Amino acid sequence: MPRLGAVTPILRIFDIAKAREFYVGFLDFKVQWEHRFADEAPLYMAIGRDGCVLHLSEHHGDGAPGIAVRIEVEDITALHGELIGKNYRFARPGVEETPWKTREVSVADPFGNRLHFYEDAAG
Repeated sequence: MPRLGAVTPILRIFDIAKAREFYVGFLDFKVQWEHRFADEAPLYMAIGRDGCVLHLSEHHGDGAPGIAVRIEVEDITALHGELIGKNYRFARPGVEETPWKTREVSVADPFGNRLHFYEDAAG
């Protein structure tokens, strides 16, 4: 029987410096690789943190701004503390207890994409 693998969302970005500030500086992802077809061409890059990989793209047609991504986390309290400790001027996320029995920390990137980090409320 076929087995499905990991999902890699492609998030649309419009400003490389803002994307790096948010994803690398605030969320602590690391750049895995970058690609351009030419020096003046749009950037396509992979970023990762632990087992989570996201692709960021300036290419028209690669994703649409405003999507939402759910990312499972072990120890949401520690992630929340890490993010609040960064004193990032554009986000001060809280921890939400949801009716579907998760604890979540949600942030929006500078391009309107939403990342919902979550763990089961049972921990």
